[in-house]
Amino acid sequence: MESEIVSQAKASAQEAGLPYAGDLTPQQAWQLVQNGKAVIVDVRTPEEYHLVGHVPDSQLVPWQSGSPAALNPLFVPEMERRFPKDAVLLLLCRGARRSVKAAIALKQAGFESALNILEGFEGKADDSGQRGHINGWMFHNLPWVR
Repeated sequence: MESEIVSQAKASAQEAGLPYAGDLTPQQAWQLVQNGKAVIVDVRTPEEYHLVGHVPDSQLVPWQSGSPAALNPLFVPEMERRFPKDAVLLLLCRGARRSVKAAIALKQAGFESALNILEGFEGKADDSGQRGHINGWMFHNLPWVR
């Protein structure tokens, strides 16, 4: 049975005409993970995941690869290999741009519950270009490790 949080996110996305399943706040995402109802998939690069930090027990599947960063052609096949299409997957990146693109690709591939985590891991940059001071997973003091 789908959780109320996921159902509401999907309904809001449909109402807004989004081309993916929907968005969750970092707090909603963490609640679902704590309750064993979802998996966080970090779509950043391995360098970002390991050097900046990541959510404990999150799964790394990069949306982009190489230098300069280009779309990872193995993203969707890797997701299909690792997760069933009915899994609740919460996508996280630096500032919630790549995770939206990944959510769109997964929706097109038949994943019905691939949701974007709003704000991203580091959040929006402030006036001095620093992240983690305005919003994002880290800003909200949710669990993360480096």
